[in-house]
Amino acid sequence: MKVPALSRATVDRDAATRDDPAALDALWEAAKVLVVDAGQALLDGLDLLLLDSTDAPEGDRFYLGLLDGQAYFAVPAVLPRKLGTQVKGLRDVGAVLSDRDAGLMAHAVGLANWHAAHPRCPRCGSATTSVRGGAVRRCGQDGSEHFPRTDPAVIMLVTDGADRCVLGRQAIWPAGRFSTLAGFVEPGESAEMAVVREVLEETGVAVRDVAYRGSQPWPLPASLMLGYPGVCHADADPVPADGELEDARWFTRDELRDGDAVLPPPVSIAHRLITEWLDDPDG
Repeated sequence: MKVPALSRATVDRDAATRDDPAALDALWEAAKVLVVDAGQALLDGLDLLLLDSTDAPEGDRFYLGLLDGQAYFAVPAVLPRKLGTQVKGLRDVGAVLSDRDAGLMAHAVGLANWHAAHPRCPRCGSATTSVRGGAVRRCGQDGSEHFPRTDPAVIMLVTDGADRCVLGRQAIWPAGRFSTLAGFVEPGESAEMAVVREVLEETGVAVRDVAYRGSQPWPLPASLMLGYPGVCHADADPVPADGELEDARWFTRDELRDGDAVLPPPVSIAHRLITEWLDDPDG
């Protein structure tokens, strides 16, 4: 599989520097800063608008890393008004950003989402603060440290081993939108076990020959998408079974090429799984 857009980050996260507050302060002086707000950022054309640190708004500073000696930080704050810029989310522009910018935005949005959702200690309920360049939250009462959470999710393209694949749609999606089946990995479960369980739960179809193809961060709000093709019997009849899907059915390659379904956006690994299958007559 070609590496998905959000998996091609080029910035070195430079974890060792997170433990050195003085070094972080020094890097901040000449840093480029990405401001993020509710999962969105400012774009100047097809490039992220990166501010000089002297122009950055007040807020927590999240250290994103280094590239060619340039330090990058993110600050969660109200987006500044800049003439000629546009407010965009990862879902909108992740597939057209440069590898550097896509990686910076995915990292920044993921950190901002986690910090916003975890202001208090899960042990004692006391307030926590951001430390180590935003990589950790520390409880002011008991000193415990808490780390960003990522939820593994399986994304699976089920085929009959020939010319059809199973796609489903949720009722809240735009008209005509269909996508691969998907679900979260449960405690004590492997990703491959989750693929088999989720397909059966959502469509009543038994899947086999599950094979890992690649992964993609999806900080909306905090997932890691694991892509899997799988095969089921050609006479299987997918039927929405657990209330998550409004519809689930077979599509041939020609039907998808003819536009019978609106596919997920190019930024997603679901789109990558579908388009690679379309281009592989033996898939």
